[in-house]
Amino acid sequence: MPTPTKGPRLGGGPAHERLILANLSTALFEHGRITTTETKAKRLRPLAERLITFAKRGDLSARRRVMTVVRDKSVVHTLFTEIAPQMAERNGGYTRITKVGNRKGDNAPMAVIELVTEPVSPKQAVVHEAEKAAKKASKPKAAKVEDAPVVEDAPVVEDALVVEDAPASKED
Repeated sequence: MPTPTKGPRLGGGPAHERLILANLSTALFEHGRITTTETKAKRLRPLAERLITFAKRGDLSARRRVMTVVRDKSVVHTLFTEIAPQMAERNGGYTRITKVGNRKGDNAPMAVIELVTEPVSPKQAVVHEAEKAAKKASKPKAAKVEDAPVVEDAPVVEDALVVEDAPASKED
């Protein structure tokens, strides 16, 4: 269950907020990018990414879950046939929010939210896998050191490097 949002709602009531977010997500999937306020863009991002995740599944129940939010059948069709295959190898981060300045009339901070259509570079995936492997390899070593028996009679030796008789700098 998602955690409730803090602060005032968009629009006024919860039903109005759901309608605003549904309309924004429909426009996002229809046009690929929309300009809206930063607050609305930040509230739209989790909903849009969840809908794209459902579209990646591609089964009938996922299509019905998306249809509860996005009422336009043609937009749902493009989401399932065009957008979801583009996002197939991407593990999240389907949208990008870019701040574009303030609106002229009421000085509201504006942002552009858009779908990320660039393919995931294989180099980033390899680097990410290498980092995960290094992190996983370093964890068991730390656990082995902690599980080692402690000898109380032995003198305590610090792991710090002690440098004695270090040569003075060349400036002297």
